Amino acid sequence: MNRTEIKAAAVGLGGFLALYFLPVENLRLQNALLEAVYLAHWYAREHVLLCLVPAFLIAGAIGTFVSQGAVLRYLGRDAPRLVAYGVASVSGGLLAVCSCTVLPLFAGIYRMGAGLGPAAAFLYAGPAINVLAIILTARILGPEMGIARAVGAVGFSLVIGVCMHLLFRKEEEARAAAAMALPPPEARAVGWDVALVAALVGILVFANWGAPQEAEGIWAAVYGGKWVLAGSFLLALAALAARLARCAPGELREWLAASWGFAKQILPLLLGGVLVAGLLLGRVGHEGLIPSAWVEAALGGNGVGANLFAAVAGALMYFATLTEVPIVQGLIGAGMGKGPALALLLAGPALSLPNMLVIGSILGVRKTAAFVALVVAMAAASGMVYGTFFN
Repeated sequence: MNRTEIKAAAVGLGGFLALYFLPVENLRLQNALLEAVYLAHWYAREHVLLCLVPAFLIAGAIGTFVSQGAVLRYLGRDAPRLVAYGVASVSGGLLAVCSCTVLPLFAGIYRMGAGLGPAAAFLYAGPAINVLAIILTARILGPEMGIARAVGAVGFSLVIGVCMHLLFRKEEEARAAAAMALPPPEARAVGWDVALVAALVGILVFANWGAPQEAEGIWAAVYGGKWVLAGSFLLALAALAARLARCAPGELREWLAASWGFAKQILPLLLGGVLVAGLLLGRVGHEGLIPSAWVEAALGGNGVGANLFAAVAGALMYFATLTEVPIVQGLIGAGMGKGPALALLLAGPALSLPNMLVIGSILGVRKTAAFVALVVAMAAASGMVYGTFFN
């Protein structure tokens, strides 16, 4: 038997033994398995059609229509640092997407030649710098918590991007040299292509606009008309796609093929990660294999262990946009310290177990481990500092 066959036999044997000795009569295991299915069911209904499908189409459009020169000019290795990191953090923050929806967009700009540092800043900023979530945090958990979250999220996106660039500078230089050896991409006209990407972004933003806490104000007004706004962008997208089908059917096929490629790579890992997250932690208000009492007990006080545990737990859990605020509110009511609360708010929205699996398939294990470690360490340290002054 060769090495490949031995590995296959070992995997098969391991799967057989796991099924053979699985304690299916255990009530907690039965409940955890149901929680995994429930969470995946909820994720499929709430996030795939409105979040991931537009994100896949945007990622495919970036690779098909957006000039590689434009990406390199603003996010590439030789772009001015202030411009690159500013564009990455602002564009990521404007989208206000969850930790899974940002992944196809991150993969799209990274493969188009964006530097690792700006791409990592974009990857963190997308889920973390959510204006509505920060406002909701300030109103429910207090203004000092909202300000700390806003400052921490913006600072994190920049620091994490710079650290990733410095840690993997030699690999990035080799990547840039390999890209320079390739023939220059064909120049693309700027116009309706940009309008098509803008229509997709409009659908993504407004279709997923979260419900505000109050019934008045600009956020509530936008929420009341979200489907009108999203529908208007959808009609614009249909008109632009029809024009593309008439004028450039080859580009239409290229766009759809690129989008499908991202979906094939990312979606199975996301759904698999959601199943595992549901199995271990369950849904909000429900338990998986890990009892919620353990989590609540480990988050009390403001010690190093509590802050580190909060950051790690937040990194593993999946938070839909805006759900992290009521979750943290409930944990504070159960005795969670303010420092661990901030650590969870800074690590949770930007990372999740499904998110890590996909990042690993794009960046590799070493870069993914560095990104996760930076987020967790900075979130825990920020929680320690904040808890010292405000606990």
